[in-house]
Amino acid sequence: MATAEAPAGRRIRILTAKVGLDGHDRGIKVISRALRDAGIEVIYTGLHQTPEMVVEAAIQEDVDGIGISILSGAHMTLFPEIMRLLRERGAEDIVVFGGGIVPDADVQALKEIGVDHVFTPGTSLDQAVSYVKERFAGKAAV
Repeated sequence: MATAEAPAGRRIRILTAKVGLDGHDRGIKVISRALRDAGIEVIYTGLHQTPEMVVEAAIQEDVDGIGISILSGAHMTLFPEIMRLLRERGAEDIVVFGGGIVPDADVQALKEIGVDHVFTPGTSLDQAVSYVKERFAGKAAV
C-alpha cells in the first residue's frame, strides 16, 4: 500500500471526529477507512466528542488536519468553537475541514471563519481522498 506523505516526509495525519450529539457515524467511518486505505494515518475519536476533546486530541496527536462530520445542524456552533479553541491553544496551523448536512448558504460563512473545506451530500470518496492528499501532501506524494 502506498502511503501519503506530508511535506516534512512523514505520513499525513488526520484526526476524524463526530462532534456533538449526532450519533450517525457511518459516514465518518467510511471516510476514515477510505483515507486509511489511501495511506493516510487516521485517528478516529468516535462519537459525541466535544470541541475541547477534539482540539486536545488533535494537539496531542500532532495531526495535520481535523475532519469533522456533522449531520445534526449544529455546524454553525461547533465549527466556530473548534476554530476558536485552536487559535486559543496556538494550534491554528491545524487545518479543519468537514462535511455533512451543511446548507450552501453556510459553507461560505464557515470558510470565512477558517474552515478549509466543506463537503456536502453527494461528495464521492475519491473527491474526499483527493482533497486530503492534495491539501496536505501536494500533488507529488502518494
